[in-house]
Amino acid sequence: MNLSDSWATRRPVAARVSAAEAVLADLRAAIASGDLAVGERLPSEASLAERHGVSRSVIREALRSCHALGLTETKSGLGTFVVSDSIARDLDFGSYAANELVEARPHVEIPAAGWAAQRHTAEELAALRGLVQQMRDEDDPLVWVALDAQFHGLIAKASRNRVFESVIVDIREALTRQSETLNLVAGRQEKSNEEHERIVEGIASGSYDHASRAMAEHLDAVRVTLETLVQESDSL
Repeated sequence: MNLSDSWATRRPVAARVSAAEAVLADLRAAIASGDLAVGERLPSEASLAERHGVSRSVIREALRSCHALGLTETKSGLGTFVVSDSIARDLDFGSYAANELVEARPHVEIPAAGWAAQRHTAEELAALRGLVQQMRDEDDPLVWVALDAQFHGLIAKASRNRVFESVIVDIREALTRQSETLNLVAGRQEKSNEEHERIVEGIASGSYDHASRAMAEHLDAVRVTLETLVQESDSL
């Protein structure tokens, strides 16, 4: 029996977290301890789903974050393999890396929020408030990240700048993966809800400075979270 088989037969320790958070934490602990060693193939999605008593969609959510953290890699037709026992210095969110998003987003989303404050319609403001409330009430993490993407896209649209809107559409999938990972690893969802409310308040005020500052604070909080993840991994 190999190490991965031995690990897979042991029940995970229960915790008061979401199902995907529990799966991701369990996988990270197994990788860090060597129960799932670098080079080993992870148990199948079906096996992981049975181990945790969750659906395969929850397993896929956790595996996406494992990949984003640089811990695993999926090879078509072969399965998912452990490629590192520590978080990568630059997280992978599909088409774009974390550092690329961190560098680019302030140049687009900060002025987009500012112009949205001055150019939004009453309907757009009502829609933004509705999205914020939906995110506050949403328990499903996958639905939440989809709403998050809608939120940032609507701000870009309300800016009346088609360049800003096009950029957000282009990076939408990467933003969704980033939010999904940071919510699972760093518990960002509640903090993001609060930051989103401040952004909407800024847009509602009609003040370019108020809205752009609120967006800048949100993006800076995301940047700090990403940097902290890497620093914590380096210190282990």
